[in-house]
Amino acid sequence: MHATSHESLRQYAASLGLLLRDRGLTLSPAESCTGGWISKVLTDNAGSSDYLSAGLVTYSNGAKQALLGVKEESLAEFGAVSEQVVRQMVSGTLALTGADLAVAVSGVAGPGGGSEDKPVGTVWFAWGNRQGAMETRCHLFTGNRDAVRSQSVACALQGVTEFVRQQY
Repeated sequence: MHATSHESLRQYAASLGLLLRDRGLTLSPAESCTGGWISKVLTDNAGSSDYLSAGLVTYSNGAKQALLGVKEESLAEFGAVSEQVVRQMVSGTLALTGADLAVAVSGVAGPGGGSEDKPVGTVWFAWGNRQGAMETRCHLFTGNRDAVRSQSVACALQGVTEFVRQQY
């Protein structure tokens, strides 16, 4: 997978927006490596206030802890780019915003910051709802920083779309 075009991202966001509006659901993204890009593409669509509750960019570990209640122990043991942390990001986002659904993204976009067990391009995702259903995914994307980030946005939007279709 390579960089996802802005047009593709716009289409994924528009499709998800229609689905959320149709089901009467609200979504809040909690973004780290995507830096607000998920919220940006969702709000590119007129009427997105019908389904976008709040978008949070919790880039630092401190922000993840202070705003989303991510446990310091989880960050120390597993790192910010981990299943445990994105799960806590979803739970914290749901509690903070009152949205019906949340999506969380945390990854190593590069060019630096990678390690042997978490190379550049490693991105963890989670999406979940207020009823306690949650799914996680990890991907290893290729390309430069922009490519990793755009692929992450696409994955998040597609993952939430699939989740909504399964759950509602």
